[in-house]
Amino acid sequence: MENNVTTKLKDLNLVDKFLFDETMEDREAYQAVISILLENEATLLTKPQTEKELRVSPQLRQIRLDVISMDEEKKLYYTEMQKRNTGNLIKRSRYYQSQLDVSLLEPGNTDFNLLNDSCFILIAPFDLFGKGLYRYTFEGVCRECPDLKIRDGAVRIFVNTTGRNKKDFSQEFLDFMDYITETTDKTASDTKSRKIKLIHKQVKKIKLSEKMGVKYMQRWEEIAYAREEGRQYGKTEGEILKLIKQICKKISKGQSPQEIAEDLEEEIEIVLPIYNLAAEFGPQYECEKIFEKYHSYNS
Repeated sequence: MENNVTTKLKDLNLVDKFLFDETMEDREAYQAVISILLENEATLLTKPQTEKELRVSPQLRQIRLDVISMDEEKKLYYTEMQKRNTGNLIKRSRYYQSQLDVSLLEPGNTDFNLLNDSCFILIAPFDLFGKGLYRYTFEGVCRECPDLKIRDGAVRIFVNTTGRNKKDFSQEFLDFMDYITETTDKTASDTKSRKIKLIHKQVKKIKLSEKMGVKYMQRWEEIAYAREEGRQYGKTEGEILKLIKQICKKISKGQSPQEIAEDLEEEIEIVLPIYNLAAEFGPQYECEKIFEKYHSYNS
């Protein structure tokens, strides 16, 4: 099969989802990232979980949490790396945080004060809000009394690596913004930050790992294989777009890849790569954008 991987593992940057997720599986690395982004020391209690799937009801679509962990005070940190603007990131952050909240209480538990505090952090190499800030922090504030916060323990933070308000941040934070999009030995050696050097140590370990190289190739080859299968089954681009729309509709109903394949009478090898790709565009599922990305991976 033709190799359609356009970027080698050794050339990935932290802004690339694969490298970010694999790096954040190391507790010290994720702890360092949280501490830098919030400019406040965090001590994680649990090993980070990456690509954790969560579905609170069979009737609701599942979500996939990029990286999640808990600190010593039982506060949850969910961090997502987003390389491109899909047009739905703000609403998606709301949905993800609400789904996470629902999963925190045992059935029948009526004490809502047991809800963990949570912090959603989205990191992106673009400015979602157009104000030129490196960091946007959202908490519940009273419109009539701006000094009054609701203090329900839920915080959403959007980090923009292309911010302009450098005077408001530490040099470590600014160095990390550069490191996210240029994850190289030089960028790591130029900084004085111990935390960034620790993160880079884990990055180098992943880039040099034969096992990680195989895993990275397999992820791309899944999509390439699906395209080849599509050719064998005589699917035109129009038919693939139609299939994407059908799959997205069934994902929104909470169906698993196997259930979708059975309903559509398609091979699981065709459904699964589209299913995984569509997860990046939920919950609105802009099928044309999914098709564009699918096509770009396999052209």
